Amino acid sequence: MRRHIAIFTIALLALTAVAGKDEAAVSKTTVSLADQRKAEYIFLEAQKQKLADNYDAFYDLLAYAHEMDPSNTAISYYMGMYMIRMNNTTKERCEQGLALMKEHFDAQPEDLYETTFYSDANMHLGHPEEALRAIKLLNEHNPNRLELQLRLAEAYSESGDYAQSNATYDSIAAIFGNAIQITSSKIDNYMAMNDSTGALHEMRSLLNTAPQNDSYNLGMSGLFQHYGMTDSALYYLDRAQEYAPDNGLIYLTRAQYCNQAGDSAGYEQQIYNALTAEQLDVDTKLGVLLTYIREKLIKEDTTQRINNLFTVLIQQHPHEAKIHQLYSEYLYAKDDCKGAIEQLGYSLDVNPTDADGWRNMVILNMIDDNYAAAIKASEKALEYNPDNVDLMRYVAGCYHQMKEYGKALEAYRNAMSVVDSTDVVALAEIITGMGDTYSEMDDTVKTVECYERALELDPVNSGTLNNYAYFLAQRGQNLDRAERMAALAIKDEPDNANFIDTYAWVYFAKKDYTKALLYIKSAVEKDKDNHLLEHYGDILWFNDEKEQAVEQWTKALESDPDNELLQRKVKNKTYYEK
Repeated sequence: MRRHIAIFTIALLALTAVAGKDEAAVSKTTVSLADQRKAEYIFLEAQKQKLADNYDAFYDLLAYAHEMDPSNTAISYYMGMYMIRMNNTTKERCEQGLALMKEHFDAQPEDLYETTFYSDANMHLGHPEEALRAIKLLNEHNPNRLELQLRLAEAYSESGDYAQSNATYDSIAAIFGNAIQITSSKIDNYMAMNDSTGALHEMRSLLNTAPQNDSYNLGMSGLFQHYGMTDSALYYLDRAQEYAPDNGLIYLTRAQYCNQAGDSAGYEQQIYNALTAEQLDVDTKLGVLLTYIREKLIKEDTTQRINNLFTVLIQQHPHEAKIHQLYSEYLYAKDDCKGAIEQLGYSLDVNPTDADGWRNMVILNMIDDNYAAAIKASEKALEYNPDNVDLMRYVAGCYHQMKEYGKALEAYRNAMSVVDSTDVVALAEIITGMGDTYSEMDDTVKTVECYERALELDPVNSGTLNNYAYFLAQRGQNLDRAERMAALAIKDEPDNANFIDTYAWVYFAKKDYTKALLYIKSAVEKDKDNHLLEHYGDILWFNDEKEQAVEQWTKALESDPDNELLQRKVKNKTYYEK
């Protein structure tokens, strides 16, 4: 539903109460002729509102009509249908909805639309027997309707009666003629019955109608492969390729055979053939390439095969944004952030309204430490998502990293102006960001105010707990509370290297160097970017492991060559406080 509607909710509550009463007692409720007519009129008005796409008014009027005349099965039917269709509906409510729909089905099983949907709803909600009963009755009232007979065959299959399903398909074929969809469904049934003879016979009968049809030969090959008859599978695969040498699906199927046979060279060649085949659509090619990429990443393949394939695909489809997107994701997985940004840029040139693409461009530039480019991408993204709080926070974070703290605070305030006031998690994260910025500005009072306000809104926000704890540890203030907050943050995210580093740093501030060393080692093991090595060196120094301390400071300086404090530590081989 689009919104919470009082009348509709009241009606649902009434239905819930009725469900617990004796049905016979309810059915004896007398509705006056005047109320019956009023209910029919209101129901007609509801239908008009539905046709005009005024769904709120439709729901209100429908509920009102049902409340006025619960004996009208047509009204009950639609009431039940929309109980099932409601957002966030429950299983109990769905069953109540089915019960209302059943009243109308039992009264008028010949109604085409209503009984069809009633059958579908039962199938979807796990009542295949009732679904089958409904569609059988509907067929009896509406004989020789193709769409109903197809539904009947499907219902038999869903109920597990595969033999009767196939018999129904045979009846359909006798009246309307055979079709690939019927053959495919019958083969599925035979396979469900583990009847290989029946499945192969069905496929062979179809193939006999058009022996040079490449799709039929390919289907025959796949079926033989399913049953482990490799030689026969390859025979029909060769025939398919003979009749359609440019069919990319044939190359793809042959690649699967090569892969199963351990023929890696053949597999590579057939994948290349499939991806360069003109007849294979772009989405299928991307699916093939994605599977191929996953296999190569698992095997840590460092060759140029994948880059070459992307080059070929881009030459074939230079204006296909999805190819550039996938290439960007692959390059990012290979730690080539600049290459990923370049390919995503090409994608956005093709599709400049791709809001998600712009968001990813923001994140990639932030990862690449190109904050000016990230801000530019954010501004572009905000053109398509003017009230996107996350994008505003990205802008604030970029300005923070650029040490333009005034602009960072302005961006956070913009986010505060549009965030949902009931979203305490988002509010807490924004206010925490403001606290981080005030901390960099050495405004202790406002930093504490922000952190305390954030914790009032969301007392278990691990980011706030961690940042506040680190702020206190840096200043040697209220260290017992800092220890508790850092511990809570780690409990929420036990593998977060930065959180573990904060916990170590709290112990460092408390001069408990043994525990500090224990936790900093754990943090460094989980840290992929070597951001924590300076802390590691500091803690090693106070554990009287001075050579190892200098060694870690030296490694840290390689990642942060402009850090003057680190330069002094390495040059003079001694510890300095910040």
